[in-house]
Amino acid sequence: MAKLQDMFTRARRAQSVGCIGFLGKGKSESKAHFAAIVVKFPRVTAGSAEAALKAGADGLLFTWDGKDANKLVGLKQEITSVRATNEDVVCGLHITGGWHTLDSDGLTHIKDHGMQYIILPLDAPARLLALDAKEVEKVITVPMRSGDMYPLFIRNLATLDGIAAALLDFNLTDALATLTIEELLHYHTVREAVRYPAFINVRSGLREVDAHTLKTLGVQAVILTASDSEEATRQQIKELRECLQKVHEEDKELPHPSIRKA
Repeated sequence: MAKLQDMFTRARRAQSVGCIGFLGKGKSESKAHFAAIVVKFPRVTAGSAEAALKAGADGLLFTWDGKDANKLVGLKQEITSVRATNEDVVCGLHITGGWHTLDSDGLTHIKDHGMQYIILPLDAPARLLALDAKEVEKVITVPMRSGDMYPLFIRNLATLDGIAAALLDFNLTDALATLTIEELLHYHTVREAVRYPAFINVRSGLREVDAHTLKTLGVQAVILTASDSEEATRQQIKELRECLQKVHEEDKELPHPSIRKA
């Protein structure tokens, strides 16, 4: 259990990463970055997940409509190949439908196909939180809604068992550069109410100034949707990782504010 927390922690620490290749195991340095990079694949082609991992992804996320069980078989093959390169990679499944048919056996089936966590919307059946499928963590999507009472409402997530993290569905991918302080405070208030480690969606081309804004929200992972082009995806991952590393280093160098006594 707690595979997600392991991923979040590893991202924030510089470490040596083991790789298995033709000449055997080798070590390469992974620089610390303030949020783990999770690459989401709406569609998977052979080798695409492994290429993303080698480009600098910390985790992988696949999508499933809850209907086509054969797709899980294909995903298992891809994950098996990926774990031959990095056995610690954390893989998740964003389930976009079919929640009403999901039961404990179904979660076990998902786990057996290599998934360590699932992402569910707020309108998924509440009974899913009570299902005890060992080693499958549950992430709940939290949308941004207006209203003074919404932060108080969403804070009640903390009273529910079975939640490991949240996906902040804030639709900020195009708005980061134009956010006002007041608007940021509204997002920050909802983020503070969600007392779980958090994912958030980002697009390619994230700038340093945008990354600093994201960092104020206290996110533990960013989700980048893979491009149709494998080469484009690799480049986007590399650029995103460099951006997150730089922001992490800059923040470490900033002096910590102190309160002077009168």
